[in-house]
Amino acid sequence: MSASDTPTDFSAWIGRTEQATDHLSRHLIKRIAATFGEPTPADGDPLPALWQWCFFQEPVPESQLGSDGHPARGGFLPPADNRNRMWAGGRVEFIAPLIVGAEAQRQSTLLHIEEKRGRTGSLLFVTVRHDYSQNAQLCVREEQDIVYREPNPPKQGSGVAPGQADWSETITPTPTLLFRYSAVTFNGHRIHYDYPYVTDTEGYPGLVVHGPMIATFNLRAFIRANPDKRVRHFAYRGLRPLNVPTPFRVGGRVVEPGKAQLWAGNDAGVAQSAEVIFD
Repeated sequence: MSASDTPTDFSAWIGRTEQATDHLSRHLIKRIAATFGEPTPADGDPLPALWQWCFFQEPVPESQLGSDGHPARGGFLPPADNRNRMWAGGRVEFIAPLIVGAEAQRQSTLLHIEEKRGRTGSLLFVTVRHDYSQNAQLCVREEQDIVYREPNPPKQGSGVAPGQADWSETITPTPTLLFRYSAVTFNGHRIHYDYPYVTDTEGYPGLVVHGPMIATFNLRAFIRANPDKRVRHFAYRGLRPLNVPTPFRVGGRVVEPGKAQLWAGNDAGVAQSAEVIFD
C-alpha cells in the first residue's frame, strides 16, 4: 500500500470473514506449558487464559511470506506494503472455558480499518474480531488491534512510570523463550528471532518480545495473585517494545471492586497497560 496522502478505500475488506478449526491437542499444549514453565493441563481441563493464541494458525508456505516473515498481505487482511506490523492490543471477553483435548472453532471478522497520520508517519489500524467456540457454544470473544506503520526508529521509552503494585513478577526474556513462543504460535515474524534483521532492518536494539506473550504473562500474574477471582474481561494496549535481554516486570493492583489495573515494563517505563474485570 502506498503511504501517499491519497487515502486508500478499504471498504471492500470490512466484514470479511475467515473460519478455522483446530484440535486443542495436549501435544501442542505440552510445548506451550514448557514455554511458560507451567504444568500441562489434562484432557478435559480448561485451557489457560490466552493460550488460544497458539492455535488456529493457518500454515503458509515460505514462498507466500513477506520479507518480514509474516504472510503476504492482501487476502483476509488488507494490503499494507512496505510497512512494519505490530500487534497493538486488544480486548478479550471470557464467556466459558475452552476445553483441552476437544475440537474448537474460530470465526474471524474484519471489523474496522482506519488510516491516521502520527508523529512517525502514516499508521494503518486494523481491528479483527475472533469468536472461539466449542460444541456450538461461544466461549471467548476477542477484538485484536493490528497497526501497520511506516519504517522509522522504534520508540524506546513510554514516559509512563509503572504504578503501585499489589503483586509483581519479573520476567527475563531470552532468545530461547522468544523462539519457543514463535514456534508454538507458528509465528514467522523475524523481529522475534532474527537478530541481524531486527537490528539492521527495523532498527530495534535487540529481539522484540511478543506483545501477546507479554499480555499472557501479565494476566497470568493477576490470576496467580488472585486465585479466587474469575476473569471476565481483559483489555490491553502496547505502548512501546520490550527487548531481549532486559528483564521486565508484570504487576498490578485492584483499583475498585471487580476491577484491576495491570502493567508490564521496566526502568524505561510501561510497555503494556491492561485492565481486568473480574468477579
